[in-house]
Amino acid sequence: MSTETVDRLTAAARECLLAEGYANLSTRRVADRAGVPLSQIHYHFGGKQGLVLALLAAENSRLVGRQESMYAGDQPLSARYDQACDFLDDDLASGYVRVLQEMIAAGWSDRAVADQIGELLRAWFDVLHSTLTEAEQELGGLGPFTAEDVALLVGAAFLGGEAVLLLGDPCWSTSVRRALRRVGDLIRLGEQRR
Repeated sequence: MSTETVDRLTAAARECLLAEGYANLSTRRVADRAGVPLSQIHYHFGGKQGLVLALLAAENSRLVGRQESMYAGDQPLSARYDQACDFLDDDLASGYVRVLQEMIAAGWSDRAVADQIGELLRAWFDVLHSTLTEAEQELGGLGPFTAEDVALLVGAAFLGGEAVLLLGDPCWSTSVRRALRRVGDLIRLGEQRR
């Protein structure tokens, strides 16, 4: 694969996807924006779906690595969780959240897409599960929950929150951000009791 061509195509796909959404994404416009023949999309990615999934996989890998590094730090869990909330705003601004949510929606009617998105999401849940397993040991338990339970609840809260934030309603957006941040307050309470 020509790295330069692939990079140009994925950058152009990101711009077009953010402007038009997945349903309206035109491979011809992506190729034109990248300054390469349309055939290059099919050669490198197999088509529109492959291009968007490649874009998402590369971004996902980078961001999961960022989360792993952050959660591996020695700050209290509450401070690391607060940082995760800050990262959400970065990920919204970069367009990653929009691309992810677009592909989740595409997966509702395409099993192959759903399977690939499921694998990408599992990487996020694995980071949370690992972090919460460590917290469970440090805190002597998580009440009636297992580390896996809490990882699923926190991950699902972020995914649902992202979907609501993308709708752009200011009241909902404020409520979602506040609720996600309050989980950090709950973690702080547990740390103080310990």
